[in-house]
Amino acid sequence: MTLATRATDSSRTTPAPGGLTDWIIDAAHTDVLFSAKHMMVTTVRGKFHDVEGTLRLDESNPTNSSAEIRISAASLATGNGQRDGHLRSADFFDAETHPTIAFRSTSIEQVGTSDFRISGDLTIQETTRPIVFDATFLGFYTSMQGTRRVGLSARTMINRKDWGLGWNVALETGGWLVGENVTIEVEIAADEAAPAATESASKAS
Repeated sequence: MTLATRATDSSRTTPAPGGLTDWIIDAAHTDVLFSAKHMMVTTVRGKFHDVEGTLRLDESNPTNSSAEIRISAASLATGNGQRDGHLRSADFFDAETHPTIAFRSTSIEQVGTSDFRISGDLTIQETTRPIVFDATFLGFYTSMQGTRRVGLSARTMINRKDWGLGWNVALETGGWLVGENVTIEVEIAADEAAPAATESASKAS
């Protein structure tokens, strides 16, 4: 189920008039998906199940917003245990030595009413390189618990060799076992965080 489906028209809320708001990514309703060609023909798809992070949104000027996401490399799953073990190994993510994949935004450009280009730094193992996501803001809405939520989707494509993930096998018929280009798709749901002043007042009482 996509965020757009969950955020029905009747449950949407109106953005605050201005100012920065902090949001915590809801891992249970956030997907980080990846896909790459296998043997030049078929496509292998997978998902990272362990995701956390924060959004800081400027609701009156979205280009002042920012995001930080951390992903457990070992949490990947493609539906094949042997393949997953290989992807976690030193041939690819080396998850035991480098457990965290991280993204931190550096700038946001608005290119349409709800469409944005989010630039940032992606770190895999010890390599950090810039990437750009094409993103769509899906709106504010109210959760079943009555809390304020936000949804967005984003997509990009990277060459895995740029991050040192260069393992491959040449095919006898030509080409390579694993494609170099990897598509990354992100569907995020996040909950508004309580203001620090409110938290302090609650603790004091």
